[in-house]
Amino acid sequence: RVIMERQKSIMERQKSMESGLLRKSLSIRERKHPNEDGYLETGLSSKRHKEVKKHHNEDGECCVTTSVCLITFIVVTGSFCVGCGTGYSSVAQHGIVSDLSLSVAEYSMFGSIMTLGGLIGAVFSGKISDVLGRKRTMFLCEAFCATGWLCIALAKDALWLDCGRFLLGIGVGIFSYVIPVYIAEIAPKHVRGSFVFANQLMQNFGLSLFFIIGNFISWRFLSIVGMVPCVLHVVCLFFIPESPRWLAKFGRDKECRASLQQLRGHDVDISQEANAIKDTMDFSQQIGETGFVELFQRRYVFPLIIGVGLMLLQQLSGSAGVIYYASSLYERGGFPSAIGTSVMATIMVPKAMIGTIIVDKMGRRTLLMASCAGMGLFALLLSVSYSLQSFDILPELTPLFTFISVLGYIISYALGMGGLPWIIMAEIFPMNVKVSAGTLVTVTNWACGWIITFTFNILMQWNASGTFLIFSSVSAVSIVFIYFIVPETKGRSLEEIQTLLSNSVH
Repeated sequence: RVIMERQKSIMERQKSMESGLLRKSLSIRERKHPNEDGYLETGLSSKRHKEVKKHHNEDGECCVTTSVCLITFIVVTGSFCVGCGTGYSSVAQHGIVSDLSLSVAEYSMFGSIMTLGGLIGAVFSGKISDVLGRKRTMFLCEAFCATGWLCIALAKDALWLDCGRFLLGIGVGIFSYVIPVYIAEIAPKHVRGSFVFANQLMQNFGLSLFFIIGNFISWRFLSIVGMVPCVLHVVCLFFIPESPRWLAKFGRDKECRASLQQLRGHDVDISQEANAIKDTMDFSQQIGETGFVELFQRRYVFPLIIGVGLMLLQQLSGSAGVIYYASSLYERGGFPSAIGTSVMATIMVPKAMIGTIIVDKMGRRTLLMASCAGMGLFALLLSVSYSLQSFDILPELTPLFTFISVLGYIISYALGMGGLPWIIMAEIFPMNVKVSAGTLVTVTNWACGWIITFTFNILMQWNASGTFLIFSSVSAVSIVFIYFIVPETKGRSLEEIQTLLSNSVH
């Protein structure tokens, strides 16, 4: 009976959150002084009401401050490091194989072991970021990344190469969880999609940099270049605040308000947002921290299907294999790899910027489906290109088809499917399941990524045309999944999204 009463109380509290909590949770002091316009709690008098209003838009939402932009830029410097690591295996392949006399299997291991390290990092990413906090977790990531780059730079054989790449993967795997989560927790809701998508933008910056300079410098010096942003990121991390939602989760309300104040501006009333966060954390504390076993309860099934499903489809569409081995794809199709990777590098940043701009205008669902449609179309074209090559039909068109297909596939991927699953992952899970659910989703991504990158060269030797036909089919399935399962989260606060998904199960 006690358990039933407790569950009833929790359900009533959840409904009240949807109707009233997210508008404003008045403090005791605000209730005692209704004539003070609710500004007393943060020390702002009613005389400054007009001044405070200047920091909100017409819908009453917080304006984007210079502080939150700068902090987001510092955080996504870690994503730049991720992009450098991702692009390294493609441009360094010829130099490493020649200098260290590696076989195809040995280099496949080197290329894919970063995703294996990412898998290990992903397993512990949620717990580490929950125990250490988002900020200190990013320090830890850079320690792994810098050590990994150093091992690669000094490598004399395949073992040291693999060790360095594995350590780099651990750091990248933890980054892939903590960066989108941190940004989602600090950004105003009406621009949250664009801010989290900056994660993908900076990955493309790193990828483009390595695709360009990798054609001109040795693979050892390129790994030294990879260490530079790691060091700069560590220095800059000292100047950012901890996530206010993480602070609220551990009852550090004063620090939570100070963090919010730094993010929203010193003259802004943050009581409404702070109270909503506090009440949400109190509700999560009542439910208690949810482990992996409890994660499969009915109330969490829908967001779990969304998160895991998107990560599976992202990797099974072949994205990791195409990015990691872009050079070999160009060479197989008879197109100069140096030209192909340079052109890719030139356009990757502008098209990622387009995605960053339109993600909060078009919405998540529309952009995801458009991205999958493009990936499916270009994967099919590449399949046709390799098929024509195998039958020696129109051989003069194969290099052109290969160039267009690989380029179009990567552009389509980066516009939506590359970054949006991470945005949605950071949005849909409540704080009490964010550790276990986020870890499971991130592990799914890296586990599938490792399978694809390790088997990619083997699949290409088996049947290049058939491999991309499979990838094209997965992209078609992705469109159906997104249309029927994935909800639109644009313009909603994290608390609103989580309440919506929870209520949709009942």
